[in-house]
This record gives sequence, structure tokens and C-alpha cells, in this order.
Amino acid sequence: MIQQTREKFITLFGKEPLMVISPGRINLIGEHTDYNNGFVLPAAIDKKIVYAVALNNTQQCNAHAVFTNETVSFDLGQVQPTPGWINYLMGVVYQLQQGGHPVTGFDCVVAGDIPVGAGLSSSAAVEGGLVAALDSIFGYNLSRMDMALLGQRAEHTFPGVKCGIMDQFANLHGKKDQVIRLDCRSLEYEYFPFNFPAYKIVLCNSMVHHSLASSEYNVRRQQCEEGVAAISALHPEVASLRDATPAMLEEVRVQLSQIVYNRCKYVIEEIQRVQDATHLLKKGDLQQFGQLMYATHEGLSRLYEVSCPELDFLVSLAKERPEVAGARVMGGGFGGCTINLVKQDQVDDFISFIRSRYQEQYGKEPEVYVTTIQDGVSVID
Repeated sequence: MIQQTREKFITLFGKEPLMVISPGRINLIGEHTDYNNGFVLPAAIDKKIVYAVALNNTQQCNAHAVFTNETVSFDLGQVQPTPGWINYLMGVVYQLQQGGHPVTGFDCVVAGDIPVGAGLSSSAAVEGGLVAALDSIFGYNLSRMDMALLGQRAEHTFPGVKCGIMDQFANLHGKKDQVIRLDCRSLEYEYFPFNFPAYKIVLCNSMVHHSLASSEYNVRRQQCEEGVAAISALHPEVASLRDATPAMLEEVRVQLSQIVYNRCKYVIEEIQRVQDATHLLKKGDLQQFGQLMYATHEGLSRLYEVSCPELDFLVSLAKERPEVAGARVMGGGFGGCTINLVKQDQVDDFISFIRSRYQEQYGKEPEVYVTTIQDGVSVID
């Protein structure tokens, strides 16, 4: 794909480009905790966005998307939210400009094999790849954390998704065969080996496409903030659900709607699960780690209500299989993928089972991806 993207760029623009590989991400545990200042446990994977980029000595940006076979242009003096995939690129350019980083005209080709809407964070990969490319070309000397925060601001201001920092962080900080426990409040992070050669990470795509820009994502955030407001009235030190305990939540239960209580209960429990999960990884206990994944799915489905019947069905199928250590919905929810830890020698049997049973139930075949943990964004000179 890298060579094909380079050749496409040369065909379209007639010059040699800078090449950038920008991965998607998985999150083993810690879902919807990032915007609550909690902990997450993501990793970069082998599904990726590939960029070819070069300057063009104008004030115009020309971008060709291989996945839509479409070329779109915009003027650097008129960068404003626009429908479609170009919005993610424009968001990055706008945030660079707002930060005082000069941007002149460039051409780019964008390709990739991250399934859109599958919960693998294709948007963060688009953002991270472009900011890394422009940093390399213009010599901004941004740190990886600066790039991640810029990508997050781009997503907030252009697509309008009030996402946490996890997706952009994992995209830029990933390391091969390592997961990262990120403290989303302090932005401190620690790597943990995920070295279980007898198991594979298998993603089952429900083929239900979600949009994180849908109102439900931002509604969840507002509901969490409502719970924090009630708790902080009694405990002023509580600035987010990261600071709250189960006992504090019970103190204000009568003041909260059942929905807000459920949302907060899930988040408080999930923040603790991430801490428990890293201790299990240190011990090499993948079986108990997998049980935490099932508990996360139960919370996402029943308390946070971001699952759907198709995702619940996929997890129930995984629970039937002794070769599966754990499974859950992954990503923002409302569709997308489940993540499954499957014994390597039984992956083919597992995939056949999932495909046939899902086809029987829903009349469509789920896409299945066997993935590996890889490095974050890399620039190829």
C-alpha cells in the first residue's frame, strides 16, 4: 500500500513525496473513561492510513483520497468546517494556523485499510498522519503529545466530536507489542508488554456503522458532567468522575435520574478496571484480564447503553467459546467491532463459527480482522 500510494502521488502531482504511516488503534479496556479524566489501555495496530505529501508553492491544499477516488482542494486563507473526509485534514491545518505554525500549500494522497465506522479510530489516524507529515516538512518540532493534543482539538472544532485524548495519543505513541496505560488527566503514561504468543487479537465487525459525531456521544459526556456536579456539591475536591468513589455516587443517588446514576456507575467502575487490568498483565494472567473485558461489555451495554443487539450477540457468541479469554464492544459504541482474545491455534474455527452464526441471525456476514500491536505514526524519509 505504501508503494502504491507513492506511485499514485507521483502520477497525480509529478514529484517525490514524503511518506507517513499512521495506524489505527485498539483499546483493550477503559472505554468512555478518557473524557472523564480516567485511565485507558490502548495500542496502535497494523491497520493504517498512509499519506504521501509534498509542498506545491501555492496557498492551495490538494488532497486525493484513494478510498473515494476523489480530489478535493481548499484555500489556506479560507479554512472552515466542510462536510466529508476533508474536514479532518482541514481541522488539522486550522489548528496549526491557530497555534502560530505557518502552513503553505501542499499536495497529498491519502490511502488506508482501516475500516471506517468499525471503532478503530480512522479519524485520529487521518489527523495524526497529517500533523506528523507537516511537522516533518515545516520543522515545527512538535512533541508527540503536542501532535496528539492538536489532533484532539481538530476533532473538537471541525467534525464537532468532543472526544477524549485516547485515540490521538495511541496513534502517535504506540509501540510494537506494548499497550499503554494513559492517565487522561495528567497525561502520564506507562507501557506494559502484551506478549501472549498463544493468543491473537481478533476484531469482529458488526457491520453496523456508527458516527461518533452523533448526538449520543456528546449526551453521554453531559450526563457524566451532571453526576460530577451533584457529587462536587458535597465533595468540592471532585472535578471529574476520576475523583469520585462508589460511596460518593451513592450519597447523591436520590438527586440523580436513574440514567445519570447508571452512566456514572459504569465510568467509576471502569476506571478501576483499567488499574486492575494492568496488574493482571504484569502477572501474565490473561484469563482474569479477559473476565474484566466481559465486565466492561456488560457495563457498556446495560449501564452506559452504547452497545446494540448485534454487538451483544457477538459477545455472547464469544462467551460460548473456551478458546476466547475475553471479549467486549470496542470504541465509542453504537456499532463497530468487538475485540476478542482468541487462542492462536483456534482462530480459524472461531472466525468460521462467528461468521456462520451471525449470518444466521442477521443475514449478513461480519468482517473479521486478525490484528497485531504495532508502532505509532512513522515518517519515511
